[in-house]
Amino acid sequence: MMPCLRALPAYAAALCLAGCVATTTFTSVWKAPEVPAVSAAGRTVAAVFVSREESKRRAAEDAMAKDLNLRGFHGVAAYTILAEERPRDAEAARARLKDAGADAVVVMREVAKDQRITYTPGYVFPDYYRGFGPFWGYGWGLAYDPGYLRSDTIVSVETLIYSLQRDKLVWASTSRTTNPKDLGTLVSEVADATAREMVKQGLLVSPGK
Repeated sequence: MMPCLRALPAYAAALCLAGCVATTTFTSVWKAPEVPAVSAAGRTVAAVFVSREESKRRAAEDAMAKDLNLRGFHGVAAYTILAEERPRDAEAARARLKDAGADAVVVMREVAKDQRITYTPGYVFPDYYRGFGPFWGYGWGLAYDPGYLRSDTIVSVETLIYSLQRDKLVWASTSRTTNPKDLGTLVSEVADATAREMVKQGLLVSPGK
């Protein structure tokens, strides 16, 4: 088994243990063909979050690395290796990540943020007007419901997993997460959902098997 392939499922298997609320769904999923399912093993994985905001990038990469480290893996926030803002040179970046011991890279990127407004209409219950007594009890018991508006925030995230040894993409997905509490929650939910989907797609052996 090549080290690069062992590193990828190790990361995903660890994330399967995360206790996240299941509000993330996938709009697209792709895995490299003819890649056999493998069991998890601890490896060094670089966490990359693509953002023009350096503070956001660092916070997200720290959250990704923490998610790895809590499960016994060596997660590394990429900004600690690629310190410059928005590194452009792919070959230089890959060489520096490999020199730091990374076998694989997980890349997340927000691709959309939308607001969804849902209106639930109100209704009026019929009441009896012919007598004061029937109306009084019925009218107060079944009053008018004015309806309400609900606003949800939907964040779409692209997740890519690369083998650094082979310079090959082995996983790509786009997901939608509803109302993430904060950036850390978004990262954890997407990571957890991705790991579960990798098991479903046959790229990762489920923990415990």
